[in-house]
Amino acid sequence: MGQETTGHAVCPYCGVGCVIQAAVVDNRITKISADKEVGPNYGMLCQKGAYLKDVFHSHDGRLAYPMIRDERGGAPRRVSWTEAIAFVSRRLSEIHRADGDAVGYYGSGQLDTEASYVFTKLFKGSLGTNHTDTNSRLCMSSAVAAYVKAFGSDGPPTCYDDIEHADVFLMIGANMAANHPVLFQMMRKRRARNPNTRIIVVDPRRTKSGQLADVHVPLAPGSDVAFLNLVAKRLHDLGRVDERFARRHTEGFSAYRAMLGALDDKTMLEACDVHPARIHEVVELLAEPCRLLSFYCQGTNQSVVGVDKNVALINLHLQLGAVGNPGAGPFSLTGQPNAMGGREVGYLSHQLPGYRRVADAEHRQDVERHWDLAPGSIRPDPGMTAGEMFEAAADGRLKALWIGGTNPAVSMPDVSVAQAGLRRAELVVVQDCYYPTETAEYADVLLPAAQWGEKAGTMTNSERLVARSEKFLDPPGEAMPDWEVVARIAKKMGFAGYAYGSAEEVWDEYRALTAGRPCDQHGMTNERLSDGPLRWPCPTERHPGATRRYARGRFLTDSGKARFHTPTYRPPDEYTDAAFPLGLTTGRIAGQWHTRTRTGKVEALNRQDPEPFVEIHPDDAAVYDVEDGGWVRLVSRRGDAVGKARVTDGIRQGLLFMPFHWGDLYHPSTNVNYVTSAACDPQSGQPELKFCAVRVERLDYDA
Repeated sequence: MGQETTGHAVCPYCGVGCVIQAAVVDNRITKISADKEVGPNYGMLCQKGAYLKDVFHSHDGRLAYPMIRDERGGAPRRVSWTEAIAFVSRRLSEIHRADGDAVGYYGSGQLDTEASYVFTKLFKGSLGTNHTDTNSRLCMSSAVAAYVKAFGSDGPPTCYDDIEHADVFLMIGANMAANHPVLFQMMRKRRARNPNTRIIVVDPRRTKSGQLADVHVPLAPGSDVAFLNLVAKRLHDLGRVDERFARRHTEGFSAYRAMLGALDDKTMLEACDVHPARIHEVVELLAEPCRLLSFYCQGTNQSVVGVDKNVALINLHLQLGAVGNPGAGPFSLTGQPNAMGGREVGYLSHQLPGYRRVADAEHRQDVERHWDLAPGSIRPDPGMTAGEMFEAAADGRLKALWIGGTNPAVSMPDVSVAQAGLRRAELVVVQDCYYPTETAEYADVLLPAAQWGEKAGTMTNSERLVARSEKFLDPPGEAMPDWEVVARIAKKMGFAGYAYGSAEEVWDEYRALTAGRPCDQHGMTNERLSDGPLRWPCPTERHPGATRRYARGRFLTDSGKARFHTPTYRPPDEYTDAAFPLGLTTGRIAGQWHTRTRTGKVEALNRQDPEPFVEIHPDDAAVYDVEDGGWVRLVSRRGDAVGKARVTDGIRQGLLFMPFHWGDLYHPSTNVNYVTSAACDPQSGQPELKFCAVRVERLDYDA
């Protein structure tokens, strides 16, 4: 047996950014733990992170060698990297020459910053197309748009240390106990040390998060704007307005105040469909001066009015002056380990690195100079969003799709459209750590990527903390880091600027492009990151990194002031009727991650929830003759999905819940995204995965 070594890396689950310590002997992990002295997790891990060792040493499902399919539907054959790179570069070049805007890239918030940056450079710079998007479009784009509208820039003003100072926690659209358990435990410890701390949970389900709450508000789906505006109105009428802050540091307050005055309480209460006492209890907790820290996630983001929901929450914080102070602020929780880093490198279709925008001529010129491109190389019009790319592929407008580290054949809303796009595209490149996956079944070429612990790389978590992962394992077979795969193909296509010798060289090129930008990481040298993580903005090599943003009341708008807006309540896009009388919401569970390509290999996690399930209220179960533990089918206006019924009073009557983790490889009938709607927020392009209309049918046989 060889000598034991130790390596550190960012956990590949959620956006908390936990740093995990691995003990390694003979290229095998012998122990996973969390360093008690290292933030942000300080010794705490979620159950998925604790079982990472089991994932690494499961021999089932790793993609270890490049493979090519000679015909669609056929078995892929192993090839050399030379052949795979030549194949991708030739076919991509042919399609690009025929139509320069017919190629697209769909990536993942699980890829490190270096890979995300090189992908962005290849597509938006060298290939001259802005058709790049990421599964952050499904998670965080409404939070991004709301931050930009209110503060002038993406990025939360808060940090995890604020948990130690908050007086009141508001969780809205965020089941932290299941999806961000380390932060949830921090919050529990804060209340244990300070029993006066209060917790409000706004969720149509009574989850473990809701069970901890002093006040649980089971809102009707989609009514968050009505709820937040009503709470703000009542607090305003009680005089709970930081007039000095509003006057000095905001604009648009007069219009906002007029909107609150014009609201009809009865109409808002009817939209919320909760007992009036719940609203009163929330107002009572916020009526006295307090430090309010709000956590929000997909429950507010995944909506046709997701931006307005988040703006309404930010309005409440601005009204109370609860921004930029310890223990206070609106805190969007990211769902993936590097969703924030992807936004920083310009991953989304309207972005460029350093929180720049493709529509801004000066921003384009900055990036063209940095990439040594001719003026005009970067297109001025935003590219297609994720949903639009798959629709365009399905109707023949987009002919090449490169998929990096994600599984859209399971995760996209109204997933049959994504599958149609993958089926029709002339070239589908899938770059991943795992095979088979549902998306890989459509691939013409499969490129094996190294994963967590098998490569060095950088990620940014929910609190803007940038951390470096070490390489402490050799990847299987011929798998290599994602950035290196992309760089080799770019060079083969004849593009200059991709002669990187290491991830550190990629990082140095990228961080220089952030200098002077809102997400400034110029002071984060490789040497500094090797010593520990840093928060941005961090403009110089002596800068310690900013704990919080906007602490001096200066925002990144043209005026330097935060902006109030006037969001109005609108119901969900889809309606219930006699044919589809129930609502459906989807989400995650504690033991699984995305489409189970990783966690599905862990027996202990699978035992917790061995099959897909549907939560249903007892009254609805009685009406539709559903038995606890029996199989049911959900049918929407688009498709159907099957799961086992869980009869529980922890969900609102009239609403069902089904997790989205199980795809076609588990069973062709268990993917709930055949049911969900692709309707999107017009401001952010984020789909409304949190509500659609369905009916439930009892199945009297073993599905």
